Order: sequence, then structure tokens, then C-alpha cells
Amino acid sequence: MSHHLVEINHLQYTYPDGTSALRGVSFRITHGEAVAIIGANGAGKSTLLLQLNGCLLPQAGTVRIGDLPLNKETLSYVRRTVGMVFQDPDDQLFMPLVHDDVAFGPLNLGLPPEEVEERVVSALATVGALHLKDRPPYRLSGGEKRAVAIASVLSMSPSILVMDEPTSSLDPQTRRQLIQLLKTFNHTLIIATHDLDLVLDLCSRTIVMKEGLIVADGPTLEILQDEELLHSSGLEKPLRLQGCPVCQARSGPAG
Repeated sequence: MSHHLVEINHLQYTYPDGTSALRGVSFRITHGEAVAIIGANGAGKSTLLLQLNGCLLPQAGTVRIGDLPLNKETLSYVRRTVGMVFQDPDDQLFMPLVHDDVAFGPLNLGLPPEEVEERVVSALATVGALHLKDRPPYRLSGGEKRAVAIASVLSMSPSILVMDEPTSSLDPQTRRQLIQLLKTFNHTLIIATHDLDLVLDLCSRTIVMKEGLIVADGPTLEILQDEELLHSSGLEKPLRLQGCPVCQARSGPAG
């Protein structure tokens, strides 16, 4: 299943203002892996994700999706293969109705109307948002917008799902629902996030970035238990791996 492969070699990217966002990033992700990309703000996570579906093109180094290198000639293939959910759902929702947003991708693939409608209904049902089909996106809550943005990507049947801060602005119940949904995604999943408890729930592998470089890449539990690594990367242990301060205080030596 080579179409699920993501391979990055010596990737570099500098913004016009001189900010060096990626400074030689390399990794390989294979079919079915669920991989988290973590790091402090400014580490290069979002810039990296934007390279994976061609929103940004490499200035140096290579991005390979499946059997093909990412370039202007392969953009249409890459964007069919890699589904990107942006950090802000408003960047993704631009049509008058939710139905139209979710149908936009399949229509642009040239699919027949019957199949487009099937995909719209299936994608919205998957994220629990079928009842929103005829609502305008601007009338939705933050969690509803997030669900619809994910549906607009799922309707394309991507082999690789890429998400930037998927739990941002979600209430606890919607966050749990999203985690359960993502657990059912059977293909390659790549998530950039500050939500390290989400990482524990979903990702068996974690890549740590700092100042445009990869500083660690390994099993999630091993990475998230390395306090020195996390501290040096501007991160903290997820709450589930932190001891309860009340319990620790009670079990301490008597004064």
C-alpha cells in the first residue's frame, strides 16, 4: 500500500520574512501508523503539515507521498491522497451550506451526483453531524465547525489524514467524541498538537520538533515520560502521566 507512505528527506523552508521554519527535517511514515508531531509554538509543526498536501512546496529537500514526489505536477494526486484538517475550521468552510462544503471535494473529483450525495451523508454521519447538513457554517458552534471540517475531508476518502490541533476549542464531550472517531480511522494518521493526552490516546509514535528540527522520534510512551526532553522542548508531561499533587502532598513526610 505505497499510496499511504509519507517520506520527508532534508526538508527546508524559510518564510519571506527570513524565519527559518524547517531546517532539514527527515522521517518516514508507513501505512496505518498514527503519528503525533509535538513541540512548542514556533517549532515548525504547522509549516511541516502544510508541506504534506502541497499548501507549501519544498524549497529544499523532498516530500514523497506514495510513489510520487510532491511538486506542481503531482499536486492533484497528493491532495486526493492527503486529507488536511486545518487548525481553524473557518479556513475550510466557505460554502453557503454545510452540505455544499462537504460535497465540494467529491464534486471537484468529477464524481457522479449520486456518489457525491452518498459521500456527503456518510461523512456527516461518521462525525455525528448529519443533522447540520442544511445549516450555514457561520451558524455552527466551534465543535460543530470542527466536525464539519473533518467531514469535508473524509468525503474525499483520503488514504492519509493530517490534522493541525484537532482538539483546539473543543469542549470535553466533543473532544472525547473526536478521539473515538479518530480511533476508527484505519489508514495513516498524522496529528500536530499540544494536547499530549490526546497523543497518548491515539498515537503509538511521536516526533518532537524544536526550532525547525526533529529532536526525538520514538514510541509515544517513551517520549512522553522523558521529562528532560519535554522540558527542553517547551512541553510538559500529559496530565495522565503526572502524579496527583494532593496525593503526593499527603504521602510526603510528616512535618
